[in-house]
Amino acid sequence: MNPTKKIISTSGAPAPIGPYNQAILSGNTLYTSGQIALDTITGELVLNSIKAETTKVMENLKAVLNAAEMTFENVVKVSIFITDMKNFNDINEVYAMYFNEETAPARETVEVANLPKYVNVEISMIAVK
Repeated sequence: MNPTKKIISTSGAPAPIGPYNQAILSGNTLYTSGQIALDTITGELVLNSIKAETTKVMENLKAVLNAAEMTFENVVKVSIFITDMKNFNDINEVYAMYFNEETAPARETVEVANLPKYVNVEISMIAVK
């Protein structure tokens, strides 16, 4: 195993549903896998509303960041994948609660045809200690 590649895993976020890890720490840089709105306790998707779904995604990412001893303040880049750009404002409203606008990371938001388990939003992050 590569000594500069540390696997980050936490029970606070959903277990991977394929051959990947929740996150990889390489040096001081953390690369998270995309998170969807899976509830770690029930195993069910949180799809009540796009805001509830986005909140669950962000909380799953928070758990992964915490497992790497980081916070949202460490995040330098975010990728957001959504299935309907009409949800952008609601997703952005929830997303904004997790970042200080003055120090918010770089980001792109991309509309895609589909996502795993047919969710509406998936988010991944890159963070640096």
